[in-house]
Amino acid sequence: MKVLVLLVCLSVGCLAQTTTLHGSLSVSTANQKLLAFSKYIYDGLGERIRFRQFRLYDNKTYHLDVLLLYREAVMYKINNKNRTCTKQRLSPDFHPLAVPRNATLMGQVVLGASSGPGQGILVNSWYREQKMKTGSAKYFTTVTEFGCIPVSTLYHTSNGDWVVNRSVGRRLLILF
Repeated sequence: MKVLVLLVCLSVGCLAQTTTLHGSLSVSTANQKLLAFSKYIYDGLGERIRFRQFRLYDNKTYHLDVLLLYREAVMYKINNKNRTCTKQRLSPDFHPLAVPRNATLMGQVVLGASSGPGQGILVNSWYREQKMKTGSAKYFTTVTEFGCIPVSTLYHTSNGDWVVNRSVGRRLLILF
């Protein structure tokens, strides 16, 4: 009986989890003047993003910690060193993490083992060339077949810069 109660409590706890997506982002320019490493928590339904970044630019280090609340049009910039927080207006529209409408399906693969049922995860890879202010960029994204959960995204600009985004969703972790 105790085991049943424990199982029910754990199940309710898992189902009550928020549907946030946790990921990391790295940016590297071709001339290596800029290196940036970031972690984020993305809430598409609530239109919220928590973004933490460490970057190195011209041999100087910078830290950024922001909370973006798009529905309220507010950005909180957090300074952990001084223990301060500044509130700023947030003007851009929320852009959900999604496969672009005009993307081309490159293929479908199983990540992990495919020898038994439930041992791997089926993903789709998409490609799109995107016009930018300073040229064009190639956009590659991989998402799960079921739930369209982002796994990774790569941007490669025409001047050789790379942006790499790796995502780990809580729902994806529950599948394993």
